[in-house]
Amino acid sequence: MILTNLVFFTIALLLLMFLADTWLDALNAKEVRANRESVPEAFAEIIDEADYQKSARYTLDKISYSIYERLFGLVLIVAVLIFGVYPILFRFFTGIFGSGVWAQSAALLLSSIILSLFSLPFDWYGQFVLEQKYGFNKSTTSLWIADKFKETAISLVIGIPLLALLLWFFGAMPNTWWILGFCVIAVFQVVMLIVYPRVILPLFNKLSELEEGELKTRLLNMADRAGFKASAIYVIDGSKRSSHSNAFFTGFGKFRKIILFDTLINQLSPEQIEAVLAHEIGHYKRGHIPKMIVSNFVMMFAGLGLVAYFAKCDWFYRGFGFDIQDGMAAALLIFLIVVSPINFWLTPVKNAVSRRYEYQADAFAKKVCGGEKPLVEALRKLHTKNLSNLTPHRLYSAFHYSHPTLIEREKALKSE
Repeated sequence: MILTNLVFFTIALLLLMFLADTWLDALNAKEVRANRESVPEAFAEIIDEADYQKSARYTLDKISYSIYERLFGLVLIVAVLIFGVYPILFRFFTGIFGSGVWAQSAALLLSSIILSLFSLPFDWYGQFVLEQKYGFNKSTTSLWIADKFKETAISLVIGIPLLALLLWFFGAMPNTWWILGFCVIAVFQVVMLIVYPRVILPLFNKLSELEEGELKTRLLNMADRAGFKASAIYVIDGSKRSSHSNAFFTGFGKFRKIILFDTLINQLSPEQIEAVLAHEIGHYKRGHIPKMIVSNFVMMFAGLGLVAYFAKCDWFYRGFGFDIQDGMAAALLIFLIVVSPINFWLTPVKNAVSRRYEYQADAFAKKVCGGEKPLVEALRKLHTKNLSNLTPHRLYSAFHYSHPTLIEREKALKSE
């Protein structure tokens, strides 16, 4: 049993994060209940009484689910810290595979994968009970299991060589490894923007070009007006897993792809789909994607710098049941635990930036579409189809919403 000051301090940080997040959930639930007796006047034209009540129930059920899931996660990680599970697993695997960089890389990933297995019952419940209850689940047990195996295999195939390279840098250049490591990871992430839609995404979903017709012609013409040259628009079969809908860009330059969920095409009119796509093009034209990539690189650079500092500290290893001989792989395992509560408190800042980008993309779509009406109608329909919470607490949304609320977006669109 490991009961060091570092372990107690880390548990205190994790407990504080749990209490804060649970308090936010309670605020949000209270806000939903306070507005659920009848459809608020602001939404009278958007949703009928039956769907509004269903939306409230869905939100409250998700809140309860998230609290239990988070509580289980807290108990699990506290047990892992107190009983030194990570050092035990790490040494077990290195005892089997050896102490080389490939062996340590495999040990790190396998240790994390084993502990992630405990969350599978919650993943299954969320998909096949909660989402099923409200008519969103379209997946099957066999598809769900296949997805988990594929995700694990991909993480091992990609993660082991990348981590092995970082560990080799650490051994060869103990003082500057993290700078070169940052460069490698940054290049890898950029390359993945090209590789993901071409290699990884097809392992899970079928991508096909949008068939010829009025919708494709309309969308390509709009893209031309927006100054965005698109040779093709792709449709993803998201309906095989869920009836939730989405649209997104992936890649960059000549490798970029416009991808629409088939559910989005089924739920919206051509004019509304055009507005949604114009919004996504707005992100591209306003440079939001490279800005987000750069901000992520800054955070990653700072994180690797912290790992590099702690990787030299014997007290850091001993505080969590490792030895400094366990090397940088052990430092990464520890850092992944410690960084979680830090990220939580930074979330409102990241969401504030994301919301600013959403407003800008909305304004771009309004300009391209000749007014706010198509986008407003699309947003209203998507919110009602997805049973989105129409009355979230402001503090809760600051921590959990990367997009402005429906009322906030409509107000901004109509005021410009």
